[in-house]
Amino acid sequence: MTTEIKGTHGYTPDEDILKDIDKKMHRLEHVKDCIADLHITLDRDKHGEFSAEANIHFRWGNMGHIKTADHNLHKAVDQLFAKITAKSTKEKDKVQNHEGTLKRYEE
Repeated sequence: MTTEIKGTHGYTPDEDILKDIDKKMHRLEHVKDCIADLHITLDRDKHGEFSAEANIHFRWGNMGHIKTADHNLHKAVDQLFAKITAKSTKEKDKVQNHEGTLKRYEE
């Protein structure tokens, strides 16, 4: 799994948030073989609200886009990883169920 973390519109992620993201990556251990690329973008608007976005590219060609926003960047990142975990698990289950269905018909 290739991971890219960047800030936009003049926001640069500091060392503290990068460590926080690195700690949260363990949540994706059970689906890391399904994710080809994970791009995380962090931003801060003029009103002080942070947004965290993720683009997920799965190995079988599907893509997912997830966005969260909060006045606390750590909360936004935590919500983002909860949604990434849910989306990735759902996609993995879809593929496994589809493959299981195909195997039943082949027998």
